[in-house]
Amino acid sequence: MPLFTIDADKCNRDNICAAECPVKIIKINSDSVPTPVTGAETVCIRCGHCVAVCPTGALSHVDLKPEDCLPVKPEWLLSPEQAEHFLRYRRSIRTYKDKPVDRQTLEKLIHIARYAPSGHNMQPVQWQVIYDKDEVRRLSGHVIDWMRHMLSAAPAMAKAMHFDLVVGAWDFGVDVVSRGAPHLILANGPAANPSSQSACTIALTYLELAVPAFGLGACWNGFFNAAAMTWKPLQADLGLAEGEKNFGAMMVGHPKFKYHRMPERNAPVIRWA
Repeated sequence: MPLFTIDADKCNRDNICAAECPVKIIKINSDSVPTPVTGAETVCIRCGHCVAVCPTGALSHVDLKPEDCLPVKPEWLLSPEQAEHFLRYRRSIRTYKDKPVDRQTLEKLIHIARYAPSGHNMQPVQWQVIYDKDEVRRLSGHVIDWMRHMLSAAPAMAKAMHFDLVVGAWDFGVDVVSRGAPHLILANGPAANPSSQSACTIALTYLELAVPAFGLGACWNGFFNAAAMTWKPLQADLGLAEGEKNFGAMMVGHPKFKYHRMPERNAPVIRWA
């Protein structure tokens, strides 16, 4: 079966598919429709650009047909002002209601986040949800153990990161690691894959930006991620497979409070070359 086929009756020979192909494996033919170049099957990254960009729906990829794709709704596209408001509205939520989020909603958020870009369309992200609130706290205890170790092994760095204050708060009964969040969503990936770290970071960013639309709040759990990347007891308890590494952790729950304003940030430093 060829990598892709083109309906000659629908194709208007504009060659947009060839121009947009990231790996340039679509051959332009003056006397016929575009065709795959020799060896295209081994180079194609299955990104779907060719199918998505064709204005007439003439191109069908072996893995993706036009009818398999959601159509773009121009009326839903954000204006510049709406895009700015959407992005500035995001807040890091660290205070949560004592109320779980239903599993279907968390799964929907992950399904949205899977559309985040990844290098060479490798899509290396492997999701892990710590759903039970008590389990979130138990696993956060590993982070405290790691901090105690770092305060002994690298005290200058640990104190600069305020590990002593975090441990002290924990001993006093206050969780500054996971903030009492009901759920923790982890983005893991193959450690040997050079695109894993950036892919996990971007995917979690997609998830965080989608969260407010569901009436939820989220916050990056940098302490948990830092411990999960190096602390063997936590890695073992998470059940990470051989060669699998955690590249990000996100707290998710129902916000206890609402925000009414969008604070300013420092002016950007821009260098033009």
